[in-house]
Amino acid sequence: MVFTLLLSGVTYLFWQTLSSNLNQQARDKLEQNWAEVKAYMHIVSDQGLGNYHPIWIYDYDDPDESSAVAGVQSVILIADAQGHILYKSPAYQALGIDTPEQIRAALASPQVTLREKADPGGIPYLIHANYVYDDGAARKKFYVAIGLSLADSRKLLNRFTLLSFGLIPLVILTGCGMGWIFAGRALSPVLDVAHAAQRISGSNLSLRIPLRGSGDELDRLIETFNEMIERIGVSFNQVRQFSTDVSHELRTPITVVRGQLEVALFTATTVEQYRDAIVNSLSDIERLSQIVRALLLLSQAETGQVVLQKQPLDLVAVAENITDQFQIPAEGAELTLQFIARTSNCRGDFDRVQLERMLSNLLSNAIKFTPAGGGVRVTVDRRDQEAEICVEDTGGGISAEHLPHIFDRFYRVRGPGEQASPEKGLGLGLSFVAWIVRAHGGSIDVQSEPGKGTRFRVTLPLTLDSPVPQLENVVS
Repeated sequence: MVFTLLLSGVTYLFWQTLSSNLNQQARDKLEQNWAEVKAYMHIVSDQGLGNYHPIWIYDYDDPDESSAVAGVQSVILIADAQGHILYKSPAYQALGIDTPEQIRAALASPQVTLREKADPGGIPYLIHANYVYDDGAARKKFYVAIGLSLADSRKLLNRFTLLSFGLIPLVILTGCGMGWIFAGRALSPVLDVAHAAQRISGSNLSLRIPLRGSGDELDRLIETFNEMIERIGVSFNQVRQFSTDVSHELRTPITVVRGQLEVALFTATTVEQYRDAIVNSLSDIERLSQIVRALLLLSQAETGQVVLQKQPLDLVAVAENITDQFQIPAEGAELTLQFIARTSNCRGDFDRVQLERMLSNLLSNAIKFTPAGGGVRVTVDRRDQEAEICVEDTGGGISAEHLPHIFDRFYRVRGPGEQASPEKGLGLGLSFVAWIVRAHGGSIDVQSEPGKGTRFRVTLPLTLDSPVPQLENVVS
């Protein structure tokens, strides 16, 4: 409909322009003919009789002048002020002689009178009516009307009109057909997106739509769709992981609690035996509660439900404060705990609670897995626009096959024949550490060799640009 209206409007504009140009050409031609009338025609009277009649004075041997005068004389009417006809051409007579009222009105008007007339055959003429003076001293006015056939102009205009009415439907149909074809081809990627969306389910979230390589809006739509599927896949994997972790970690303590209660129910005979069963069951239930709380917090963090509350912090002060809090547990485990600051200013925008949790988890693991007589060291340094925090211990180390998995949920490094125990933790601490580092836009890596200890290195981006002096400050 828009294309039809636009095409019709453009055609009408062309028609109006053509009609206006043709009319203007006719007026210009009549102006030229009128100039020839004034140049070659003279109205004179018979000597002493007072009878006026027109005469044409021009060079009969000049073909241009002869042709111009013949063209003017073909459609012309000459009359005096009373409406008496002095001369009329046969072609003008066929158009109808002007009435005396029309003649007097034209003589009284200072403007040229233009009007259209049609002959008995329906051929239109444009009439130019004005007055001229005779050659006598009295300067009498005489009415002169000349005409010009508009047959050729109207034929051209009618031909354009017919051609437009014939071509517009054809152009519209062709345009609609081509538009349908090209629109179908252009929208085929959209249909692919729709079909892909219909095929997506929890079992095939790896489905992706290939880009066309054109870089247009459809490619951006496909990229957005693929990114959406990727986010959905991550969410599905997190839900699956959460379900798997819950079922795996809760199965054993629930079985233990149930077994203890069944044993107490069938075998206990004294109050002390019932009390022991209840105490053991409460201990296992508390462990269940810790697992559920940790899983919920980690799932909320990984799905973006935990929002970082960033504020300007000095990592040196934060790390030193957390290290001080672990001095007593380190002394109780007969370990040496050191804090080393190699920079005096390491400021950036961080979440204090999450950073303290990250350092606490790393220090807790280092103290827990380092035998008596060993040492743990926390180092804070700055490298360009990044802060570097290292937590090193002299524990038993981690073998190479375990290193790729230590940040996975519930993954715990066990020695040969060693069983998991609540005292060794839930296996979620390093998962929290990895999320906290990622949430701050940083990275974490681990280096370890069996028998030589473990070193965790965390890098976090800083926001302050001031130059930082280097210094060595050791707290032990």
